Amino acid sequence: MTTKQIEVSILEVPYRLACSPETEGALLEAVARVDAEMKKIRSGSNVRGTDRIAVMAALSLASELLKLQSSVRHGEAFPAEEIRRTMQQMNEQLGTVIEQYNMQ
Repeated sequence: MTTKQIEVSILEVPYRLACSPETEGALLEAVARVDAEMKKIRSGSNVRGTDRIAVMAALSLASELLKLQSSVRHGEAFPAEEIRRTMQQMNEQLGTVIEQYNMQ
């Protein structure tokens, strides 16, 4: 697997991260989410110090993740990626059947 270096900024601090080309998009989304959460905490509270802001952001994001996981377990939320993958497989199968039908 090939890795590449990307430059990102979180709370105006530059970071160099390694990732594969396949995971770069997801990593950039995660960076944007963390950066937004940290900026929200910095501007909306008395929390000072990057380390404290980072901990508060981590707790907020972890809480969000746990709520989502609980919703999925209880059938209240749908795992979008799984649905997308299933739809793609169904479309491929339909395409194959239509193609076979057209050849007859």
